[in-house]
Amino acid sequence: MGNNVIINERGMTAQDVISIARHGEQVQLSDSAIAAMATSRAHIDALVASSEPVYGVSTGFGALANRYVSVEQRAQLQRSLIRSHAAGVGAPVEREVVRALMTLRLKTLASGRTGVRPVVATTMAAVLNAGITPVVREFGSLGCSGDLAPLSHCALVLMGEGEAVDAGGNMRPVHELLSESGIEPIELQEKEGLALINGTDGMLGMLLLAIEDISLILNSVDVIAAMSVEALLGTDAVFKPELHEPLRPHPGQTTSAANMLHALQGSPIVASHTENDDRVQDAYSLRCAPQVTGAVRDTLAHAITVATRELAATIDNPVVLPNGTVSSNGNFHGAPVAYVLDFLAIALADLGSMSERRTDRMLDKARSAGLPAFLADDPGVDSGLMIAQYTQAALVSENKRLAFPASVDSIPSSAMQEDHVSMGWSAARKLRQSVTNTQRIAAIELLTAARALDLRAPLQPSKVTGAVKERLRKTVTGPGPDRFLSPELEAAVLFVQQGQVL
Repeated sequence: MGNNVIINERGMTAQDVISIARHGEQVQLSDSAIAAMATSRAHIDALVASSEPVYGVSTGFGALANRYVSVEQRAQLQRSLIRSHAAGVGAPVEREVVRALMTLRLKTLASGRTGVRPVVATTMAAVLNAGITPVVREFGSLGCSGDLAPLSHCALVLMGEGEAVDAGGNMRPVHELLSESGIEPIELQEKEGLALINGTDGMLGMLLLAIEDISLILNSVDVIAAMSVEALLGTDAVFKPELHEPLRPHPGQTTSAANMLHALQGSPIVASHTENDDRVQDAYSLRCAPQVTGAVRDTLAHAITVATRELAATIDNPVVLPNGTVSSNGNFHGAPVAYVLDFLAIALADLGSMSERRTDRMLDKARSAGLPAFLADDPGVDSGLMIAQYTQAALVSENKRLAFPASVDSIPSSAMQEDHVSMGWSAARKLRQSVTNTQRIAAIELLTAARALDLRAPLQPSKVTGAVKERLRKTVTGPGPDRFLSPELEAAVLFVQQGQVL
């Protein structure tokens, strides 16, 4: 926990969102954001006094937009919107996801383009700072007209209704949670219900979290792949810079090749077979590792570009323009975000597939350059890491299934008014699973490569790979007779997730 993250009308950075969502940083609205909201609210108040129908102010929603709603019914209109749209089902999504989507909606409210009163934003900030987390259900968003159901579950808590958990994860009555923190439930006025739910905040929040996790995975995978090359008596010559940037200038490939070459620098194991090795080329899973991991890096770079643009966006419908005009638009459509969420799932599936091939090679006596079968202590009596590869293969298969893009689907909704949707929320949900699976896949390769390097003794690994192996040995022991393997695999997964490979 550090200083408060200041949210102003100009937006926020990805790291700010991560700090609030994942690390529990406190938020604070700037004075300029409060002023911007007050200014845009004045435009809404002027429309409220007018007899002209305005979507979100004095009409119904979606296919019911042609219904004019009288002044006396407008508070009920906003309450009914949130209650009816909080229609998610399934297991609650993760706390960091809920905090991310609330933070991003707060960013949009602070822009002064949604027409809400400042009290709506300050109440949302207070809920975040109190550690109160609305219960958002797994299914309910089509990724168009915004993440309607997930955001409605959050808005309901601002009204003192719905479901929420405290900072300790205990579900308690919402009115009790708000009261304990001195937070007054809000009575939504014209336009405010719609402004709270009409954004791509859920899918963008999950994209930002995934970008951080995947960046860590890629740096770790470069080192782990280098350990496997070393363990399999492969060559580091194919990672030299003159074979990459000058010949095939993909930035990600150049970075991964440099990382692998650095990790293998000065390796006694590599040096031991350089002069008398009769193999002409290593297998693709070793030799082409920078090309594959690098391509994932470049896919991630594109995702970062999209996420950065989306962070700079103000998404609401209708939106209050600087001249006071309230205009309908289609910026809530999640296609830009949905596509890159799917792209990343495809790339991770291939990254994991290559990792599994290196693991299998280390376990196969016919292809492991002299290592014992399955890296077992007494092959036949012991099975070694045989079934660890089965587990890895199951994860790889799951990632291939998750790679099928969600964004190619669309199911019309709202009586065909919303006749094309992005399915971006679904793309984000499956990407989160792909990320976790890939962390586990990388961990199994790490555990395997570390054992293989131990079995190369008395030859020693490089300074970098040796340091990684010794750090892993603090929680995962080395070669020996068969033992309960699952706890060691889980320890290796935690090792990868915490960035200890680096």
